[in-house]
Amino acid sequence: MKTGKLLSIIALLGFSVSVMATSVPEDKIDTLRLAPINIEPTPPAMQSVINTDVKQVRSYPMQPPVIPHKIDGYQIDLKANKCLQCHARTSTGHSQAPMVSVTHYMDRDNNFLAELSPRRYFCTQCHAPQLDAKLLVENDFVDIDHLMKAKAAVKKH
Repeated sequence: MKTGKLLSIIALLGFSVSVMATSVPEDKIDTLRLAPINIEPTPPAMQSVINTDVKQVRSYPMQPPVIPHKIDGYQIDLKANKCLQCHARTSTGHSQAPMVSVTHYMDRDNNFLAELSPRRYFCTQCHAPQLDAKLLVENDFVDIDHLMKAKAAVKKH
């Protein structure tokens, strides 16, 4: 019984691999790379990181704040978190950096903790530095405050 199931699974896997291999026509493979398969294209130059320390406007509701400075070489692991040198509650006085949100000191049951929550310790899991690059996708997000002001302006006229 087990041998029959095993053979069926192997046959099904072999069939699915053969279907996947034929799903992209050979002449279309180079279009995914933007170059023929036998040519190694030169990658585009990396954009520079925005390093202004100016708070960025959010692009969508509930977006985690972006990092407005370089973080190259920052150690963020189980032993150290370089971000907390400036953003910890005890450091914001001398660094003038925004304090880590109080939500980062809460556990999953919304109980406040004395230390940063382990699930919020790895900053770059949600927060990211921004590149000085053109938008790949246009964004027409309008903040709720702007919508409310526009609605109020329409009502006045």
